[in-house]
This record gives sequence, structure tokens and C-alpha cells, in this order.
Amino acid sequence: MSVSKTFKDENVYWRDTSGRAPTSSLVNEGFACDVAIVGGGFTGLRAAIELAEAGVDVAVYEGGELGEGASGRSGGQVNPMLTIGKPVDVMRAIGRGYFERLAETALNSADELFGTLKKYDIKCHQRQKGWVRANHSAVAGKEARLNAKAWNRFGAGLEVLGSGADVAEMTGAQGYHSAVHCLSGGAIHPLRLVYGLADVAMAKGAKIFTKAKVSSLESRNDQSTLTVNGHKIRAKFVVLATNAYADNLLTGLKRSFLPLTPIQMATGKLTEQQIKGILPRNHTISDTRRLIMYARREPNNRIVFGGMGYRTPWGTVGGFQWMQQDVARIFPSLKLANWQFKWGGRIAVTDDRLPHLHEAGNGVIAGLGYNGRGVAMSMVMGRVLAQRVLGAKPLDLPFPITMVKPITFQRTQMLGSAVAMGWMPFKDMQEMKKGA
Repeated sequence: MSVSKTFKDENVYWRDTSGRAPTSSLVNEGFACDVAIVGGGFTGLRAAIELAEAGVDVAVYEGGELGEGASGRSGGQVNPMLTIGKPVDVMRAIGRGYFERLAETALNSADELFGTLKKYDIKCHQRQKGWVRANHSAVAGKEARLNAKAWNRFGAGLEVLGSGADVAEMTGAQGYHSAVHCLSGGAIHPLRLVYGLADVAMAKGAKIFTKAKVSSLESRNDQSTLTVNGHKIRAKFVVLATNAYADNLLTGLKRSFLPLTPIQMATGKLTEQQIKGILPRNHTISDTRRLIMYARREPNNRIVFGGMGYRTPWGTVGGFQWMQQDVARIFPSLKLANWQFKWGGRIAVTDDRLPHLHEAGNGVIAGLGYNGRGVAMSMVMGRVLAQRVLGAKPLDLPFPITMVKPITFQRTQMLGSAVAMGWMPFKDMQEMKKGA
């Protein structure tokens, strides 16, 4: 059973400001192609560009409309760091050889994204003004300083903001102990990026199909057959680029990560008094709490504020009440703001907190698991998936190629995560008040 990409009663800000959608096609007959890509988000479209430029006959199949899934719903922050704090932990997980390649790739992922936008002249309200990760307690601050020092040995270029006053001066955020400033971070308009990538891919010769649900995948003898809206599509290679919306096309894939529900809300246009002092230099911001927040300032005097929410049994998304209380504490001038837009998405969190590259044989390959760093890392993964299809050797890739490994007791862990969301805010607030 596939997961719905939309929620009831939602209003996605990016759709209101995205401009026109590219003209895609509908699947109304069977045909053959060299590479079939399942998923028309950042990963799939970036792979399509790379393959089309190499002269490959490539087709992208998106089950909904372009940007309907996670890519068009994200917070749009371009954060280049891995979610694992210590370099040594990454090294233990994947070995020194892959660590060096992955570290370089991750640390340069924001620069790679902005370079890609420049190369293809994609306009998506991009800005590379830096990302501030605020520490909510003294313990978090100490750990962040040590981690910044360790990552700087590999060229991260991180700066430490040593006090809450420094954080407030740079971002307007109140109540934090300290922060780390990543100079290469930034932001994009996620749905405009989806549209821009699609335009480039089609200009290079890729075919893009929307409302093209892939209901089955059969692979044998280095040939795959996909069933799309009842039609048979034959391909030499299949790239699965569905991330947290993975279904049963590849056995075990949808059980190889924990699906979480990030939520966002955006204000109406704010007065100068309301927005004064909030992210005045166009940085983006997030924090180190268990129940994190992230925020950005828009050119039209709006604030987009995000965090973690949850799906309800009724097809809606929850968590906004807490988030509105949270934003009033962090940015007091927004206490009475009109939150005009509210929506949710979906991310894939892997057990080792690293992106996963899987091969299943017969030319089927999948990349997923960006752990909240999806804007930058999904673009990298798309490029890497294409390079692998084009013949790149495993040791030349930044991600180790692994078999799909379902998470043990995934449903139990998902339930545990939902329960934990109830006490996380109180634990975070305790630590912030104590300065722990």
C-alpha cells in the first residue's frame, strides 16, 4: 500500500509562490527505455539530468504531480552537514575509505547544489548566506564545539558563536546557549527547484510522466518490466528515487527506514515591527533539541517555521499547536502572527543516520535516507545513482553499496517515536531553563 503524499486541510506555501509547473506527459501506452526512474523529486530529477546529458534514453515516473511529495514540501534549507555529530562515528559505520569520500561529499554538498543551480541557470529564490545551528543547553554547546573542531579538520569551515547573545544578534532567536555557524549553508524555494530541474531534464531529452503510479516491478536477466497505469514499460536499469514514499516495488525497502513527519507553517506578510531583527542577514536556523525547530525568512516579509509533527488516523497532520507556542518563545514578535499556511511532509531516517545506496541485481538501484538533510544530499544521491548506472565503480562512489536491510521492529520503533514526541518538548524546556 502506498503512502498518501497529501494531507487533508493543508495549505502549502510553496505552491502559492511556485510559478508555472512544467508540462509533463501522461502514460497512455507501453514502451521501452534505457533507464526508468521512479520518483520525480530532487533525487530522480537530478539523476535524469545526469543520464540525459550522457545520451541515455531516460524516463521519470512520478505517481502524483511534480513536487507533490517530500521535495516540494520541505523546509528548503540547504544544510551540508551529516546528522551524525562526530567524524569518528561515521568512520566506524562505513570504514575509513568511504568516510573520506563521504565526508568530502557531504561537506561540499551545499556548494555542489548552488553550483548546479548556476550551471543550469535554475532560478529558485536561492541564497547561500549561511546556516546557524543553535545549541539549546550547555551540554549541547560543549558537544557542538568539539564536533565543530573535529569536522573543521576535514575542511568544514564551521564557526562557533560562543554565547546566547551572539545567537540573538545574528538571528533574533531567544533562549539559546550558543551556536555553530555553517557558512556554506543556505536556502532555496523547494518547489521552484523541482520545476527547474524538470525543465532542465526535459531540455536534455528526458521524458517526465506525472500521475504515473508504478504498481509493479519485475526484474530478470538484466531486464525490468514496470507496470505504470496498467501499461508495461521495459527498461535496462531502474532507479528507485522515492525516499520516504518507498512502497513494495523492492522487497524490504519501505521497512529500511523510519518515516517521520516534518511540518511547516508560514506567516502572512508581516509588518516591519514584527519581522525586525528576525534572521536579518538571511541566514537559516535550526537547533539541537530533540524536537527541533527550523526557520527561514522570505523576501516578501514572511517567516517559514518548521519542526516535527505527526500523521493522524484521519488523514490530517498534527503538531501545529505546540509549534505556535514554540515560535512565540523563540521569536516573541511573532506571538500574534497570522500563520496563513500549514502543511506536512515525510522524511526517511535510517538506523545509522547515513544515506543508503542499494543494489538489488538485474539493474535495479535505489538511493534514500537523507535524515533531514534532504535538499543538499538528495541532489548528491541523484548524481551518484546516475554515475553508477553509467558504470562508475563502487570504490569511486561516496556511499557504500549495500543490500536492503529492514529495521528490526520498525513498527514498534515508529510507535515509540510517536510516544516520545509527547515528552520531548518538556525535556528540552527543562534543559533550556536549567542551562544544562
